Amino acid sequence: MRINNAVKHFIAVFICVLTVFSCSAFAFAQDENVLTVGVPSDRCPVFYTDDKSKEITGIGVDLMMIAAENAGFEVSFVPIKEGSLKEALDNDEYDILMPFGSAVSSTKGKNSIVSENLIQTPFTLVTVGERELPPLSNLRVGMLKSHSGVAETVRTRFPGVVVVMFENMSECVKALRANEVDALLNNSYVWSYVLQKPSYSDLVVQPSAMFSMDFRAGTLDTPEGRALIERLNIGINEISVTQHQAVTLDYTSRKLYKYDLLDYLYSYGIVIALIITLVILLAVLTIQRMNKIKRDNEKKIEALVDYDPLTGLLSAEGFKKKAAEIIKRNPDKSYFLSYNNIRDFKFVNDSLGREAGDEVLKFWAKKSLENLSENEAIGRITADRFAVLRHISGDEKMKDDEDNVLIPVENYFVSRGNDIKVQICSGIYVLMPSDYINPDIDHMLDLARVAEKRIRQSREHSFAFYNPEQWEKGKRAALIAGSLQSAINSGDIEIYYQPQINYENNEIIGAEALCRWNHSELGALQPSEFIPILEKTGLIYNLDKYVWNKVCSDLNKWNKLEKNISVSVNLSRGDIKEERSIPEKFAQLIKKYNIPPEQLRIEITESAYVKSPEILIKTTEKLKSYGFRVEMDDFGSGYSSLHMLKEVPVSGIKLDLNFLTKSGDPEKSEIIVCCMIQMVEKLGLDLIAEGVETKQQAQFLHSKGANNMQGYYFCKPIPVQEFEKEIGVQ
Repeated sequence: MRINNAVKHFIAVFICVLTVFSCSAFAFAQDENVLTVGVPSDRCPVFYTDDKSKEITGIGVDLMMIAAENAGFEVSFVPIKEGSLKEALDNDEYDILMPFGSAVSSTKGKNSIVSENLIQTPFTLVTVGERELPPLSNLRVGMLKSHSGVAETVRTRFPGVVVVMFENMSECVKALRANEVDALLNNSYVWSYVLQKPSYSDLVVQPSAMFSMDFRAGTLDTPEGRALIERLNIGINEISVTQHQAVTLDYTSRKLYKYDLLDYLYSYGIVIALIITLVILLAVLTIQRMNKIKRDNEKKIEALVDYDPLTGLLSAEGFKKKAAEIIKRNPDKSYFLSYNNIRDFKFVNDSLGREAGDEVLKFWAKKSLENLSENEAIGRITADRFAVLRHISGDEKMKDDEDNVLIPVENYFVSRGNDIKVQICSGIYVLMPSDYINPDIDHMLDLARVAEKRIRQSREHSFAFYNPEQWEKGKRAALIAGSLQSAINSGDIEIYYQPQINYENNEIIGAEALCRWNHSELGALQPSEFIPILEKTGLIYNLDKYVWNKVCSDLNKWNKLEKNISVSVNLSRGDIKEERSIPEKFAQLIKKYNIPPEQLRIEITESAYVKSPEILIKTTEKLKSYGFRVEMDDFGSGYSSLHMLKEVPVSGIKLDLNFLTKSGDPEKSEIIVCCMIQMVEKLGLDLIAEGVETKQQAQFLHSKGANNMQGYYFCKPIPVQEFEKEIGVQ
């Protein structure tokens, strides 16, 4: 009997244990199907907290719920407490985190694993109004600090883009309007929400996406994590295109943005002001009206700051701003600034009346505007004082100004039957090179005023220069630049060839093509004068194209006479621009004239590589791919030669013998040249020593292994006819 009772007791206990175990197993099984998903809650409409339910919702939430349901999961969404997904990965309170673009390491260095893509998220730029964006190489982009992962993607994909991080959208927009950044970057779904804010109505989404990022879920890369992601991927892959579109359209078409007080004031400020006006006391109404009048007056004052109401010209402040802008925008042009004054203008007003004085000022303004181009400016500084910023174009333009402006103004009253002549005194300041770096218009006006005062006190009614030497220099430069094309057409610019010699056998192995310009007005011009002017004005490309064509034509002629020889031509840094495709132009030239590429050697100065390394290196590589030999000219002339040799894939070096000819320790100079020759030889590059002027220099170079030379010791640059005699062309 006792045994039976014991058995019954045991059975009862066993059943209880089994029941508890079953319940626990069931609960555990349920827990496996419930996912805690950590998400940000401040990225409406992707993730945000619903005002009514107080639950997290959004595009990302709905898509995850569909995927989880397809995979047999229940999901619970909680806001991420950490500052970034990397930190959140180390918190085991979350089963899953969103959103990931790709797998990243946690703050503690643990690897993560991510799911299939839930949705492709386009990232677009937002700018202020019609602001023109700079190229990507100079673009400054503002982003939220919570998007640090996206920022890393931007820096990787677009190395030239500068990313500036901000705490919130308000700071982003403030920086954009202050021009601290050129544009803001976020995904287009967030923009559909953010740009509902009334005060952001001036922000414009750029039409094309900068790039798109994946939108994935992720967790730590563990056996459990991999199993969870694998199961979740099944649900993600079952989401239909229709479901994607429905969820996205639902949230992006909602008016989710909730106005705050400032938004209401921004949108309905006038209405609110009227309502307040109807209920407040008369005194308050009066104050409001006074404030409105004050605001209107301030706006009118602001509108008048930059323009003169009488003449319609720029005011003093407006002129200073525009003049500085023009100078900065056109650093390659030569300008002068004139300060102009009517002598005894008070006499005109007293004799003929204030209206007559105003009329002559308006006439002066009208005639001046008719004579100005787009990149010039005129302003009324005060009373009868006008300031003009003009491009220097030589004496002809000064004569035009006199005929079209000054003389009509001087005879304004005479032509109307009065014998009073208007006398204009002008002081002219010609801009110096330093003025283009940081234009100080006030200082320039002061100097022009000094010259004007000198003329006024001398009782002459003409003009004077503050710095006449600079004016003559500017006029000469303008004349040289302006007559380039006519000089090319007329043959005033000739191609000279300087032979390149093999010292051992004294044979001509090649030549360098150079220019000589016999100017019709200025006489013989030195390349050291006209080359820098053409580079500064952007005309060097016109000259170089002419040289390249002439050299290729000569090579074609000599090849037909079986006098095969190579010629070096210069490629200026001003020639090389992305849109010009210089390598392709050289390829077209040799095809046109039927010459092999190795006959046309291309010299690029070492200084050009230093100042524009990336585009020049790219150009050099492309030229070599077409079979051209590219030489670094002026090697050793004072720039970072060794660094450029490492970076630039040139075929040869032209060694500048300044080391031997300039001042300094001769022994040290020879040691340096010797080492340079050995270095170039070990690099497997061709070497030509240029600037050889004495027999002693030639013998020294030969003793150190440099046989190919060029310089006045052998032959100066000579016209093509003389060079043809040297190479035996009949």
